[in-house]
Amino acid sequence: MLVWRFVPEQAKPSKAGESIFRMNIAHNLESTAFHLPNRIAVIDRGRKWTYAAFDRESSRTAAALVSSGVSPGDLVALCAPNSFEWLVCYFGILKAGAVAVTFSHLLARDELNAIAADCRPQAVFASAEKADEFRGIHGTEAPVRIVGGGGLSCQEFREKSDAGFRALDRPRKAAAAILYTGGTTGTPKGALLSHENILFSTGNVARYERSTEQDVALCFLPLNHVFAQIHILLSTVYSGGALVLEPAFDAERILDAVTHHRITKLYAVPTVYIRMLDVGDLRKPLASIRYCFSAAASMAREVVAQWQQVTGLAIHEAYGMTESASMVTYNHYYRHVIGSVGTAVNLVEVQIRDLDGQPLENGREGEICIRGPNITAGYLNNPEETRAAFYKDWFRSGDIGILDKDGYLFIVDRLKDLIITGGENVYPREVEEVLYTRPEVRECAVVGLPDRVYGERVVAFVVPGKHQPIDTLRLKRYLKTKLAGFKVPKKIVTVDELPKSNAGKLLKRDLRKTYGKNPPNGSAGKKQMTS
Repeated sequence: MLVWRFVPEQAKPSKAGESIFRMNIAHNLESTAFHLPNRIAVIDRGRKWTYAAFDRESSRTAAALVSSGVSPGDLVALCAPNSFEWLVCYFGILKAGAVAVTFSHLLARDELNAIAADCRPQAVFASAEKADEFRGIHGTEAPVRIVGGGGLSCQEFREKSDAGFRALDRPRKAAAAILYTGGTTGTPKGALLSHENILFSTGNVARYERSTEQDVALCFLPLNHVFAQIHILLSTVYSGGALVLEPAFDAERILDAVTHHRITKLYAVPTVYIRMLDVGDLRKPLASIRYCFSAAASMAREVVAQWQQVTGLAIHEAYGMTESASMVTYNHYYRHVIGSVGTAVNLVEVQIRDLDGQPLENGREGEICIRGPNITAGYLNNPEETRAAFYKDWFRSGDIGILDKDGYLFIVDRLKDLIITGGENVYPREVEEVLYTRPEVRECAVVGLPDRVYGERVVAFVVPGKHQPIDTLRLKRYLKTKLAGFKVPKKIVTVDELPKSNAGKLLKRDLRKTYGKNPPNGSAGKKQMTS
């Protein structure tokens, strides 16, 4: 691992006479570019950029933003597929002292509008196909720059700007990025991640993964997610390694990239490892790999064991979330325990608490609560969700877990109904709200059921309206116009009624219990499989 770090200077004393330590995530890019200017930083679709070029283009973007009226603390949205241009825009936003709000380019118009209307960005960088959607958001007058061609592209926007622009220092607790995640109701909410949160997590990732400037990391996961953005991108820049970008997962392309670029670090989700195991002999194409990491959901023990047998490589796991800016625990090199997500990382505390918020001793199940410099201060424009997420300064994860006597954490279940399918997060309430807009849907419940490839698949249980049969093909077509494809249920099951408690509360756990071991694939009594 690189031993140098850029140390920002102290700010001038505040009005109260205090000295506030200031920083900027982008200082890491500037530091690496200063020490390793000619080292390859990014490889995207065959093109290569050095750290000097990466830093220079990011500085031009920052200077152009400032010239166009963007001020420190302003929110700037970024919505595009993985590319070098995405990285330049992201670091340009940070260098300007603004806050990067990263959107998935897979979002449907209604989803995009809901998030943009919540954060009201001062400016937008978007792919050509999303630009018009941003321009059409009611009440938002943000100028839109096109990422990847068409209109005023990012390259044209920055080409005459100052390549020597240096990152503006910000208070350590000032927001650097806002990543949208789901709440207890499934309504998207923006987690505020400060420069301190992200820099702390970036250093922890690099430390625990033993990252060095000799590493070449592969990133085909979406950069708007906390995992790709902080765990992969920022830790690679911090360490001075090279980042190879791919737009999405394609087994043949990925294996070619590993071989061609001599990839040393493979980052993926359980679905990808399962699919790659179907390829056959992997030892030769993966010969350059020294480190494998899996995110998004806990890996099944048999998959980890099979991967190690086939490739000779361990799959390392960690536990984290958007609100923790990545790592909370890490299942490390020294004593890798299959089935666990590891022990707490540097300066992060993990407790197991009961539903009343009282700490429990090791060995007992309860809610995983976290405290540390990596934890978000809360959610944008959402004080109620912020209050609900904390026991004083302990963040409530919403996950149920157990700490063993050695401090290894095991995930048992989730309090929340979040579905993780193929590494993507799906919040059932969001899907249900769209289903309820259809007249033929009287009641519905969306749950995740086990799937060997995707980890979980989205399944909707629907009670039809009177004399209104469910046409599942038409219903799915409708959902695809309102939701990203990975959120659309793989199966829609028509039922006469949904399980409820005596008080009338919907019991989703009963659906998971009933169908979890025997996924719906045909009629069963009064329950009929319709697609």
